[in-house]
Amino acid sequence: METVLAFVVGGLYAAGIYLMLRRSLVKLLLGLALLSHAANLLIFTVAGFHGDRPPLVPEGSEALAQPHADPLPQALILTAIVISFAVLAFGLALFHRAYREIGTDDLDRMKATDT
Repeated sequence: METVLAFVVGGLYAAGIYLMLRRSLVKLLLGLALLSHAANLLIFTVAGFHGDRPPLVPEGSEALAQPHADPLPQALILTAIVISFAVLAFGLALFHRAYREIGTDDLDRMKATDT
């Protein structure tokens, strides 16, 4: 399972970088979204898929029973998902405003309007 997810992460990174290298602002935002999802999936894959029990200490015991799910990667991914949605929403609002002012999504034409 980890091997398949490693290829999926690699594909997402490749597609995200390819889209970010295009001259369209929409493709830049889509590439940024793909990169954030690839990073989340990478963290999830590196954390491993072992342990289907929650990380709770049973009553009368002093340590966690093995194997247990690691809550740290899940907390990191949830935080990253919220931040990536906020960045994507800000990027879409910025794109909408720039498109209304300039009338194009080509980054080269936007650079030509700087004065």
